[in-house]
Amino acid sequence: MRRTRRRILDYVIAAVLLVVPVLFLSANLKNRARLSGVDRAVLAISAPLQRGVGWVVDGVGSLVARYVWLVDVEEENRELRSENQRLRDELAGVRREVDAARSLTGLLELRTTLGGPTVAARVVASSTTPYFRVTRVVLDRGAGEIAPGMPVIAPQGVVGRIQRVYGRYADVMLAVDPDAAIDVLVPRTQSRGVLRGLGGDNVYACRIEYLLRSEEVREDDLIVTSGLGGVFPKDIPVGRVRKIEKSEYGLYQEVEVAPTVDFAHLSAVLVLLSPPPPPDPSAGSKKNPEPAFGVVPYR
Repeated sequence: MRRTRRRILDYVIAAVLLVVPVLFLSANLKNRARLSGVDRAVLAISAPLQRGVGWVVDGVGSLVARYVWLVDVEEENRELRSENQRLRDELAGVRREVDAARSLTGLLELRTTLGGPTVAARVVASSTTPYFRVTRVVLDRGAGEIAPGMPVIAPQGVVGRIQRVYGRYADVMLAVDPDAAIDVLVPRTQSRGVLRGLGGDNVYACRIEYLLRSEEVREDDLIVTSGLGGVFPKDIPVGRVRKIEKSEYGLYQEVEVAPTVDFAHLSAVLVLLSPPPPPDPSAGSKKNPEPAFGVVPYR
């Protein structure tokens, strides 16, 4: 008995599922002027269902379209990011090449101004403090090419002196090292002194010793090599005055100097192989003509 009822119920459900779509379709296809009461009832019942189904279908379609669009956008963004990174790498490479070309151009110009025999060297390593201040640089020139004590110069100015040569490499003691000493000059006032490094972990600085208090030195004054001492040629930039302190007593003033060379970004330098000729002590003085063949010229 139960099976018979279940079978009848299945038949009824199947008939309803077949008839209802037919009624909905028939009512929607008929002319509005010829609708019967059953058709109007079917339309009244089906309208909310159609709107709901349409809303669901539109929503799902919109989500699918948005998902597909986002997938395309993500792929395009991935391609753009890859292209952007490639262009950044190329730009960085071009900048490195430009910096290298500028460095080489500066070295060539410096070599022509120095006049004496020089050898170019690349900076291949450096030692730094915990604050990333460079304390020593290593050059790719070694025994048989350079020797300790030779001056090292960059296009921006004095770097230091060769401290040690080992194998194919050499260490440079920088101008800001406390053990470095350079005879310097203030071109504006012709004031002379000795430049010594201050050391320190996080700053590049030097001080000028034996500079008389009476010398009028100003901040931002250029400091150059004096040419005395037989090490560095004359008029090579060393730094600029950063701070001046004059005490109420004593013969000398305290002058702090910031170096002109950026030691953290050195890539190439020149090593001067022979000391510069000493300055002519009679330069600027008027000489009297010497007698020729024992005859004194008329004066």
